[in-house]
Amino acid sequence: MNINMDNAKAQMRKGILEYCILSIVSRYDAYASEIIAELKNAQMIVVEGTLYSLLTRLKNQGLLSYRWEESTQGPPRKYYTLTDSGQSALQQLDDSWTELIAQIEKIRYGQLNRQL
Repeated sequence: MNINMDNAKAQMRKGILEYCILSIVSRYDAYASEIIAELKNAQMIVVEGTLYSLLTRLKNQGLLSYRWEESTQGPPRKYYTLTDSGQSALQQLDDSWTELIAQIEKIRYGQLNRQL
């Protein structure tokens, strides 16, 4: 049986997308187009509909807030900001990410003690 690589990669990306969004917004207040551009620059392609639903979910969870700002290039923009709860959640995700990478490296590179 072969692994559907496209599906496997999509599932991996889906699992870390919220983490990536929180990471971006932790560095600067951003509007959706900026977040999409940064994800694309990292070759993490996301459609706008997916991003907007994730931003709404993160806002409803109290991890993000937003404010409207006038734009010289069109309608007002909604800028997202990380809340204190969002900063705490990001720190927990950072810790979990570090732990997960270490676990995967142990498995991937055979650094586990074999128990027979």
